[in-house]
Amino acid sequence: MARHARQPVTLPRYRLATVMLVVMLLAGCGGAAVRWDSYGDRHVVRQGETLFSIAWRYSKDPNELARWNGLGDGSLIYPGQVIWLKPVASSATAKSGQRPQSASAKPKPLPSIPSQPPPQWQWPTSGAVVSVFGGRDGLDTGLLIAGSRGQPVRAAAKGTVVYAGSGLSGYGRLIIIKHNDTYLSAYGHNESLLVREGEMVNQGQRVATMGERQGQQPRLHFEIRRNGKPEDPLKYLPAR
Repeated sequence: MARHARQPVTLPRYRLATVMLVVMLLAGCGGAAVRWDSYGDRHVVRQGETLFSIAWRYSKDPNELARWNGLGDGSLIYPGQVIWLKPVASSATAKSGQRPQSASAKPKPLPSIPSQPPPQWQWPTSGAVVSVFGGRDGLDTGLLIAGSRGQPVRAAAKGTVVYAGSGLSGYGRLIIIKHNDTYLSAYGHNESLLVREGEMVNQGQRVATMGERQGQQPRLHFEIRRNGKPEDPLKYLPAR
């Protein structure tokens, strides 16, 4: 008796759609192509993130994120928590992770944050500037300063380390220092980090050693941000 040829197996449309969704999510876990943690005007906290790293990712003022979400100093955030990236009607609404039910509800006015003066800056490392603010080589939010692998990276001004890790895509091992409520500085693409979050550092103190991005020569990515927004560091650094 002749055997019937095996027919190809087909999936119902709804099952095929489910399989495709799972494949996309798994692919997103391996890289930055799929931003599963961001939902327009809110962010879901992941393990190891801080308020400052979240603010840095979205070019937001961390003080404003703390006020919008009723977080106090912002030190007590936890994985899975919803962080609103825009003002909400009240701190109670922010903590619940829900938007106001009424479309006509307006956010309560928030007190303004006083603008504090910049510190006296120094260069974070020696070496030639190989990409300026707004340039096309790498990130355009700061300077790229060439050097050698393991070269000292120093705090450009006195402050507190508010982030030390590698959780921000595109920065490698990163240090963020808070100088006051207005100014932050960042030091990316490091080979090693020499300070921890919460540590006070003095101007000129070694905070890291210079590393390299894949396929590039060793260089430091240096940023200065005012109220969360990147500014040209050459406006602040002393002339060489």
